[in-house]
Amino acid sequence: MKQRTYLLWVSVAAIVLSCLATPAVRGDQNPGFAKANQEYSEGRFQKAIDGYENLIRSGQWSANLFYDLGNAWFRLGNFGEAILNYERALAVDPHHPEAAANLVLVRDEARALELKRNGIERYIEAGTSAQYSIAASIAFWFGLFGAARLFFLHRRSAALVSLIIFSTIVFAGAVLALYSLETSNRGRALAIVTGKNIEARLATADNANSVLSLPPGSEIEVLSQRGDWLYAALPNDLRGWIPANAAQRVRM
Repeated sequence: MKQRTYLLWVSVAAIVLSCLATPAVRGDQNPGFAKANQEYSEGRFQKAIDGYENLIRSGQWSANLFYDLGNAWFRLGNFGEAILNYERALAVDPHHPEAAANLVLVRDEARALELKRNGIERYIEAGTSAQYSIAASIAFWFGLFGAARLFFLHRRSAALVSLIIFSTIVFAGAVLALYSLETSNRGRALAIVTGKNIEARLATADNANSVLSLPPGSEIEVLSQRGDWLYAALPNDLRGWIPANAAQRVRM
C-alpha cells in the first residue's frame, strides 16, 4: 500500500512539473525557416524578415522564429520591431535566454520606456498561459479522481485527502496565475510602440497637448480604441492617446 501511494505521488509531481516546463509548439523546423536563416546569414535582412513573417502569417511560429525576426529588424536599425519580436519570443518561452538578453540591450539602446511591474507579476511571468492551463487541468482531474475515490472508500485515506488538498492548491494557484497574466499590464493588452516620433496626447487629435514622448520599443497597455486612436496606460503612471498604427500587441 505504501509503495502504491509513493508511486501515485511521484506520478502527480512528474506530470505537474512536466506541464510547467512544457515547451511551446515549434515552428522553426521548416524549410522556409532554414531559407530565411540563410538570407539572414548572407546579410539580406529584409528578405529574411519577409521569410520569417510569411511563416508567422501561416501560424508556424515559435520563440526561436520571433527571436530571429527580432535580430533581423535590429540589424536594419528598427528598434521598435526588434523589441516587439523579442517580447513575443518571451511570451512563447519566458526562459529564452538569448531573447531576454537582447531585449535588455536593445531596450537600453533605444531608451524605450517600460510599464511598472511588481514582484508577484515578475514571478508569475516565469510561466505561460498554456503551461498554467495544463497544470490547472491536470490538478482538477487528479482532485476529482481523489474525491471520487474517497467517496467510495469505507474508511478515510490520508493519502487521498492529501492528494485532494495538493490538487486544490495547484489548481487555485494555476487559475490565479492565468487571471493575473490576462488582466495585468503584461497580458493581452500589452503593446509595443513600433512607430517613430510618437507622442501620447490628451485627446484624439494631432494638435492636442502631448502627455509623453514614446521612443520606439516603449511598452503601453491598450485600454480602449476609438477609430484610428488607442487610449493606453503609459509608463510613469500616465495615460494618453496614440495613433493605432503606431503600436502592435505582443500577443497575436
